[in-house]
Amino acid sequence: MAFDLELAPKHKRSPGEPCCEPVVYPDVERRQAERLAAVAKALGDPVRLQLVDVLRKHAGKVCVCELVPLFDLSQPTVSHHLKVLRESGIVGSERQGCGLLLRPPDALKELSTWLG
Repeated sequence: MAFDLELAPKHKRSPGEPCCEPVVYPDVERRQAERLAAVAKALGDPVRLQLVDVLRKHAGKVCVCELVPLFDLSQPTVSHHLKVLRESGIVGSERQGCGLLLRPPDALKELSTWLG
């Protein structure tokens, strides 16, 4: 089946004139986009995603020493991943004795709300 479409004649745009108008505009403000991007970037590593999964399932606080045996990684490497998660606001932490207790993630609520 063939269609005869009439083409509009081409016209040259003036310098600086946009080729078309945007169909939609972002609802996310720049600061919120930066926060969401930091969370998404922190979750972009499989080990960090697994750490968040463990913390999410845990009822209370978790000690770092409980997490290290779950991964085939050294303690400093696990601690580095946890630091990235803490800095992005995904995981909270508090010192208790000589250990570090981690709280389940709460910064994921904003990302979840935006995605939903």
